Formats: sequence, C-alpha cells, structure tokens
Amino acid sequence: MTHNHQTAAPSRISTAKMPLLAAAVVVIFATLYLSPTAMADKATAIPAPDAQVVAAAPGVLPAEDRIVVAGGCFWGIQAVFQHTRGVLNAVSGYAGGTASGADYETVSSGGTGHAESVEITFDPKQVSYAELLHIYFSVAHDPTQLNRQYPDSGTQYRSAIFYHDPDQKRVAQRYIAQLDAAKVFARPIVTQISRLDHFYPAERYHQNYATLHPDAGYIAHYDLPKLDNLKTLFPALYREQPVLVAP
Repeated sequence: MTHNHQTAAPSRISTAKMPLLAAAVVVIFATLYLSPTAMADKATAIPAPDAQVVAAAPGVLPAEDRIVVAGGCFWGIQAVFQHTRGVLNAVSGYAGGTASGADYETVSSGGTGHAESVEITFDPKQVSYAELLHIYFSVAHDPTQLNRQYPDSGTQYRSAIFYHDPDQKRVAQRYIAQLDAAKVFARPIVTQISRLDHFYPAERYHQNYATLHPDAGYIAHYDLPKLDNLKTLFPALYREQPVLVAP
C-alpha cells in the first residue's frame, strides 16, 4: 500500500470529506500509526566505520562540511541530526530530481526522481562524516527497506546518500560493504549512493516539524523513538537542545 504522511499535518486534512471516508481514515490511521507493530523498530547497535573505510583526514579540517541523506519522511531524519552534536544546520528538502518537481505535492506523486532528504551542515572538528554515517545507518532509518520506510511507500522515501565528492562516495560504499559483510542487519542494505546535483529546501511548514509537533501521531510513533535511540547509542554525540532551521 502506498501511504503519504502529509495527512499528519493538521493543515492538510480537508473538512469536506464525506463521513464514510472520514471513518475509513480514522481506521487506517489507527492501524498504521497507533499499532505497536507499526512503530519503528529499536535501533540496531552497529560497528562504526573501520580504519580501512574512513578517508585519511586532511591536514587542515574545513570550518564546515555537508552531507545529504534520505531515508523515509524527512521529519525524523532532520530531528535526529538536529540533536547531534557538531551539526550546524539540518534542512529538510528534496534531492535526486529537478527544480520543476521540487515541491511537496509533486514529490509526493513518486514520479519526480526526488527523495525526501536532509542537508546536514556540520563542523568536522566536532563530528566526522563517518560518525554521521554511523548514526544514519543505526538510528535515523532502516537501510534495508526498499523504496519505503515503515508506513511511507514510494521512491520518494528511498534510502539514499547524495555525495559531494569522491571521498564521501568511497567512504559510504566501503561502510555499506563493511556492514553487509558483518551481517549486522537481517537483510541486505539497499541504500543508493548518488552524486548530488542539487538540493532544494522544502516548504517552511516542514522545517523543525518534529520539534514543533511532538504530540502528532506520526512524530510520536516513528520519530521520537529515534531520538531516544540516539541518546542511548550515541550519548557523547547527543545534545538535548536541537539546532533549528532559522525562521
């Protein structure tokens, strides 16, 4: 079944729906969002990238670097990295398609090539690219789900890393090979690794969504557990106060 999480935003629900349709929506919501079996699994503790995976550190680290990742609804991915020490900004948006298709309604059709993504700007003196990948594969999403993430289905919810340079590509490829060889997941990793052509920030109402709407059913059942897992598995990298996208 294809599921679109946009109905979790209060402004997205039409009051003009017929009573029968409204009842059906309630049933579907209860089944998908409120059932314990539909909740995100507990994060898997996985090994960090080993020495052969990580690129040699440059002599002088830049003041900031970027990584763009995708893995289901961008609300949860953004929240995880907003609570990660060393992250300077985490912006929800779209990557993989063109400018003409980079809006929520169009991306939700599943035919634009875009994935809901998050652009993470970070200070490599505080947190490394490899550490961010460690969090991405263990806490932020399930990298073994193909073109879906829990209730959200479609290529726009695929697992993907969009690299900026050959080093980022190499580290991501080798880390996936390391994890698959170690068989830390029950199924193979399906994360795509693609060159980043352009990142398009999402609409304002999608930014900081998990922080602004912690009581929303989707956030409570799928995204807040990710923050608990981040705090448990990465206590040295977890920060209580998130870094938010500026208004």
